[in-house]
This record gives sequence, structure tokens and C-alpha cells, in this order.
Amino acid sequence: MESKNPFFKSKGFTNTSAANDHSSVVIDYNDTMTVSGTINKSFILLLLLVATALVTWNLAFNGYNPMLLTIGGAIIGLILVVVASFKPQLSTYLAPAYALFEGLFIGGISAIFEAMYPGIVIQAVGGTFVTFVVCFALYKYKIVQVTEKFKSVVIAATLAIGVYYLISWLLTMFTSFQPVHYGNSMMSIGISVFVIVIAALNLFLDFDQIEKGAQERMPKYMEWFGAMGLMVTLVWLYIEFLRLLSKLSSRD
Repeated sequence: MESKNPFFKSKGFTNTSAANDHSSVVIDYNDTMTVSGTINKSFILLLLLVATALVTWNLAFNGYNPMLLTIGGAIIGLILVVVASFKPQLSTYLAPAYALFEGLFIGGISAIFEAMYPGIVIQAVGGTFVTFVVCFALYKYKIVQVTEKFKSVVIAATLAIGVYYLISWLLTMFTSFQPVHYGNSMMSIGISVFVIVIAALNLFLDFDQIEKGAQERMPKYMEWFGAMGLMVTLVWLYIEFLRLLSKLSSRD
């Protein structure tokens, strides 16, 4: 089983499946990955993320500057994702830690957007939730088929977005260049809509990989691994909704 999802591909699903060679070993089904177990752990991670998000959110609206916690949470969260990519067997500990630190980032960045555009956070949360439910329903009822071609297109688009963002960030750091996705022009709004669509399509890859991981009877810790991958996509989707809504609000 070869994943095309940028997070799952490096996160050891392929390497872990190699251990499940169906040799003459008795399999304990209580010790293998399940879809329901991954869903439960995804809810745990979401609760942890919301809990720490409230910390930086409350600090921001009570006269304190949570920028250090916000930036620190983002950096540590990224480091934990990279570590988990190479050491999926540590996901039992890395996934909850990621949710806690990423929550600090989400709470801080949400407070910044909310102060600028009151009401934007609840809209972004609603947009993320609705997108997740729609994508899950489309996947569950096989309306959208996750084929190899589908995976290839999504992974290519995701990598292209990542490279574009990285190059744009470097250019703005060292030159006076202003990327087209900055500001609230129609071109910028169009790019945000495109990125949200690609982020949503990544949800299908997450669902598919979790389901296949359960079918391959991967180790129990891969439930945390799968939940962490799903959380990464949801965080990305939420941030992009914030960006899109802020552009639309600034045009009013």
C-alpha cells in the first residue's frame, strides 16, 4: 500500500505495513488499528487543541500578548509532525503533544483575526466543520472514489501550493516583492478558494489511508498516527478559511 498523501506518505504507513506480512504470527485484533479507534483519538486531539487554544485566546482578550506562545506553538507543532513522520511508533506521545502546542498557535492566530474582523472565527469554524462533514459523507457513500489518479493530482497540487508559499515567503523576506495571494484582490481571493479546495481534497486522502491502515491491521499506535494526520489537514483548512474570510471582509 503506497500512499500519495504528503503527510501519510512519510509517516510510515508503508514501512509499518511491511511488518504485517501475514506470516505465521497470531494477530491480536485488540492490538491493531481500527477506524473507530482512530476516530476516538481524533476527538481526543481536537479537545486537547481547543483546550490550549482557549489559553492564548483568553490571554489576547485580557490584555496580554500571546505572540510568544503562538509562534512557539507553531514551531514546536511543526517539529513534532516532522519527528512523527520518521518515528510513527512514537505517535502515542507525539500526537497529543502536537495537539497541545498547535492549539496555542490556533488560539493566538484566531484572536488576531477576531480582533480585526469580529465574528470571523465562528465563520471559519463553521466552514471547516461543514467541509469536513460533506467530504466525509462523499467518501463514506463512495460518491468520491479515491483512485491512484485522484491521489496523484491532489498530492501534486498540495506540493505546488507548499512550494509557492515557501518561495513567496522567502521573496518577501529579502525583497520588496508582494505575492499575488496577498491583499484582497479577486486574484488573491481566487487563490484562497483554490487552496481551500485542495485542502478539502486532502481529507479524502486521509479518510482513505485510515481505512486502508485498519484493513492492513497495522499496529495500534497507528491510530494516533492517523488522527494526527487528519488534525494536520483540519488545521490547514481552518487557517485557509480564516485567510479567505478576512479578504472578503476587508472588501466590505
